[in-house]
Amino acid sequence: MNFLDTILNIIFPVNCVSCKKRDVDLCIDCLSDSPKVERECVEWIFPLFDYRHPPMKKSIWLLKYKNRKKLAKIFADVLYGKIIEELSELSQMKNFREPLLIPIPLSSKRYQERGYNQAELICDKLVEIDAKNIKNNPEKNFTLVKNVLIKTKETKHQANIKDRRERLKNLTDSFSVRNKDVIKNKNIILIDDVTTTGTTLEEACKTLKQSGAKKIIAFTVAH
Repeated sequence: MNFLDTILNIIFPVNCVSCKKRDVDLCIDCLSDSPKVERECVEWIFPLFDYRHPPMKKSIWLLKYKNRKKLAKIFADVLYGKIIEELSELSQMKNFREPLLIPIPLSSKRYQERGYNQAELICDKLVEIDAKNIKNNPEKNFTLVKNVLIKTKETKHQANIKDRRERLKNLTDSFSVRNKDVIKNKNIILIDDVTTTGTTLEEACKTLKQSGAKKIIAFTVAH
């Protein structure tokens, strides 16, 4: 922790949103004890926790809107185990090998307002975790690619749209692929913070497949 962080923590103390432990927004124990997701989701999307759980909802909000970037590492720690678990099965049963890791992008306007993409922060931490594990496994489990899938259209927040047809319409043609050669015939892992309705991931998946991607799966912190 640097000097500025120390001063800020004195003025604005950081506590776990659940147990109030000092110096962490959400401790790993409280995250691990969070309710697992029970709501149905399409088979290729793997959310971990129930977004309706108040500490989970607040911690994701802190990451997205309050610059609490350290939460990306906490979320990546738990996501990594789930990703490796699924990859061990998919690589054997469905030849899901050498996947690319792609964060769901923000529109340029939203990125400028926020200054960062929370899904990209999580991906960065996943790559760091994987690099540390190379000592035990000489082959990396995925390769991060940025600025290939891009958000070309500013859209309304999906959570604010109740009708499914309107949600689909809102996201139609909102993504594009900048360099198709990068993803052609590649397996892809999409990463996002929350699965709200699933339409964002579905539209991203459609765009990637139209551009030549092979098989696509997705992981999110919560649903």
